[in-house]
Amino acid sequence: MDGRIEAWQCIGCGRIEAPQNCIGVCQDRKVELVDARSFDELQREFDAEQAKSARLLALVQRLAWSKPRPDGWERSYLTLQEQARALLEEIRSQSQASDAPARVLRLEA
Repeated sequence: MDGRIEAWQCIGCGRIEAPQNCIGVCQDRKVELVDARSFDELQREFDAEQAKSARLLALVQRLAWSKPRPDGWERSYLTLQEQARALLEEIRSQSQASDAPARVLRLEA
């Protein structure tokens, strides 16, 4: 099941009805529901992307905040370049292994 379902949820007891609200004494508010399996799949993808971003950020921070000795610039640069290539290769390999199409998940509070 993909997509959203519009339903009505009681603000008091939490009861959910679809496709329309009840005619009782409850106060209903419109809510949107999604399939839990679809959400869980997207959450896993989102978590993986966050982990990837964190690793890339760590590399950028090392680049931004490292201060090599005057005679060590080239060695530091080459080391950072090697780390970046290894990280990019690992990310590329993981992307190919997952074989999942890229999707965007927007979580709202």
